[in-house]
Amino acid sequence: MEDNNTDRTLELGTGKIGALLLAYALPAVISQVVTSVYNIADRAFIGHGVGPLAIAGLAITMPLMNIVHAMGSLVGFGAAARMSIVLGRGDREWAEKILGNSMVFTLVMGAVMLVGGYAFLDRILMLFGASADTLAYAREYMMIVLPGLFMTTVTLNMTGLIRTCGHPRKSMWILISGAVLNIFLDALFIFGLGWGIAGAAWATTISMSMTGIIGVAHFTKQSEYIRFRRHAWKVKGYILKNITMIGLSPCLMNIASSAVVALLNSQLIRYGGDLAVGVYGIVNTFGSLTVMIIIGICQGMQPIAGYNYGCCKTDRLRQVFTLTMKFNVLVSAAIAAVSLIFPRLLMKVFTLDDSVLDMGEPAMRYLMCMWPLIAFTITNSNFFQSIDRPWIAITTSLSRQVIFLIPAIYLIPKLFVSLGGDGLEGVWVSCTCSDVFGAVLAAVLLYSQRAIFRPGYVPVHKERKESGPKNRIQL
Repeated sequence: MEDNNTDRTLELGTGKIGALLLAYALPAVISQVVTSVYNIADRAFIGHGVGPLAIAGLAITMPLMNIVHAMGSLVGFGAAARMSIVLGRGDREWAEKILGNSMVFTLVMGAVMLVGGYAFLDRILMLFGASADTLAYAREYMMIVLPGLFMTTVTLNMTGLIRTCGHPRKSMWILISGAVLNIFLDALFIFGLGWGIAGAAWATTISMSMTGIIGVAHFTKQSEYIRFRRHAWKVKGYILKNITMIGLSPCLMNIASSAVVALLNSQLIRYGGDLAVGVYGIVNTFGSLTVMIIIGICQGMQPIAGYNYGCCKTDRLRQVFTLTMKFNVLVSAAIAAVSLIFPRLLMKVFTLDDSVLDMGEPAMRYLMCMWPLIAFTITNSNFFQSIDRPWIAITTSLSRQVIFLIPAIYLIPKLFVSLGGDGLEGVWVSCTCSDVFGAVLAAVLLYSQRAIFRPGYVPVHKERKESGPKNRIQL
């Protein structure tokens, strides 16, 4: 069995790039899409089973949930990217140390998040824009869902490493099983038992706990080439540092997204009231679907790019990057086109309230039209994360949401109002403008790093003390 698992990783450096990307990206995309469909179903169940204010209350919780996901991304993406590079160098013992240290990191971080979340929940929700009408819904949901979000971080870590170790389909089925269970429990708890928004929270907690446990169990099997061994649990500072540096890009992106959503919510309430917050939550759900498809394709790219970067195979590195970029831009362009043509029809999935639909139609067009450019930016960020260029990845990922969007959401609405226009429309336009400028910066940074694609380029591996001759795979 170990020989078979070894072959799975060696194939990353020898198989056809197109076939490998399809084999790794398709399961990741399917799992991400199913997860996104669960999120849509979750909000649809709440919208139709509880009401518009409940959707707004759920939208208020999104920044806090994004922060929890950011912590999971910090460890999960960082560990997976580092392990890919290490497997490319052929060091099994080092890969297992990454596995064990990432699990310790997740458990400690999760405990801190749970304690902090319960201790300061009301303050955090008020900071993210909760009003007197929406706070009760948001609090009820988060009090139940916090343990489930902790298990989500475990799931993100384990499924990413399972994919990296040559099991993309198993990673997919773990995530799909959790999403399907969540949808089933949503329907049962909200409509069958009448638990309201608490039912959605319990559905998330139960399903995510199941997927986290299954993910951990995978690495306890004796048949797995990379698994939990005694030496893997010894905490190593340099491994935690490497995981953190690579994982900072998606982590900071999620945290920045949370901060920006909080600022956006305050501007939306100012110019459109609580319903505008609910509209943004609905449109953002479709944006999240697009992100998950893009991220799924990038997750398929990550082990291939990291492994070949570790092997110094720059031609294969260029091939997988180019193919991933083409897929992401084309897919996001198709989704943007559907959103522009049928915005009102898509909004009706969540609500039939005419006031919400009237407000949401222009919002859908403004927020979804630039997704091909967003796909370009996200793909660049994920690629540089995969090849251990954290600062390029961080700058690229933060450009849209921090460098450009934060000033835009304050300046552009004021400009619209001063010209006699609608301040709420100015909020939507500010998002569109930041997407354009973010893509331009991403293109400049990509050009600055073009040397990595040149034949004969040899990456400098900084952590030479970690790599030793024993337990190496012959490449």
